Amino acid sequence: MKIAIHHKPHSFSERWIEYCKEKGIPYKIVNAYDSDIVKQVEDCDAFMWHHHHADYRDALFAKQLLYSLETGGKKVFPDFHTGWHFDDKVGQKYLLEAIGAPLVPSYVFYTKQEALDWVDKTSFPKVFKLRGGAGAANVRLVHSKSEAKKLIRKAFGRGFTQFDRWGYLKENLSKWRRGKAPFIDVCKGVARLFIGTKFAKLHAPEKGYAYFQDFIPNQKFDVRLIVINQEKAYGLKRLVRKGDFRASGSGQYQYDTIDNMTLKTAFEVAKKLNLQSVAFDFVYNEKNLPLIIEMSYCFGTTGSGKCRGYWDKDLNYHEEHFNPQGWMVDEMLKYLRIENKKSDVTIESDK
Repeated sequence: MKIAIHHKPHSFSERWIEYCKEKGIPYKIVNAYDSDIVKQVEDCDAFMWHHHHADYRDALFAKQLLYSLETGGKKVFPDFHTGWHFDDKVGQKYLLEAIGAPLVPSYVFYTKQEALDWVDKTSFPKVFKLRGGAGAANVRLVHSKSEAKKLIRKAFGRGFTQFDRWGYLKENLSKWRRGKAPFIDVCKGVARLFIGTKFAKLHAPEKGYAYFQDFIPNQKFDVRLIVINQEKAYGLKRLVRKGDFRASGSGQYQYDTIDNMTLKTAFEVAKKLNLQSVAFDFVYNEKNLPLIIEMSYCFGTTGSGKCRGYWDKDLNYHEEHFNPQGWMVDEMLKYLRIENKKSDVTIESDK
């Protein structure tokens, strides 16, 4: 059994490769961007790729390649169930609603008039989002009908660029003031006012829809809870930024105990959706019940990498060192062993 791994610095692949070396697991480094990638993985049983939403190449074809290899009989990470809704908040809305998951009430409109009519009937504030973006990018708090209508007209007009230049500068400036980033990042933010990203240049503006979520007030933090293989979970609290409503991307963490209701919800949803890996973001309503804001198959490791332990699916806590990327590799091998046993049984019965 051999695993093909697309390697990219500062991604999950670093730990996958390290784990394979440590455990003596056969692996092969391949390049997903090569035209002959399907041929490259022919001698492998599995393919793993930590594709990223902000790489224009990944956004163009990662999901299509993974699904094609999966259809061709390869075990892949992320597989179709795990990855099709990645960086697609609208897709996640439909998916979570379909299984009755506790999602923050969300609304999407595909005509300007329908969206404007809704604005006249709803209450404010609301949270406006684009389909894609992480770290609180492309997210803003809308305080009034007039503000919402302005965003809707833009959404059905010239649209929104894939990169918010002023938002990027403000974000870097905020992190620098809090001691979370060097001053050079502020300089980069200023430079980006004049030089956009390659991703933004090569992708069309986001338009033709308007997506809102209810604003859940009085949140001091959100909970980032990561579930791997539907069996193990770990997480932390991310503090809301000072003078802001967002916690994602704040860089401020607390490693308190996470309540059983949130843990149970995360495990149940991961199992219903048959996810290999998922990071849920939770907030809490007036009854202190957890609501999912959004989810992602991949996640940052700056904060979560400092978690001191994990929970199993029976909600027992294990305070010990762990390697979630190693768990991902283990699950691939577990599946391949099961499939090989099935093949052996079939061959024996044919005789």
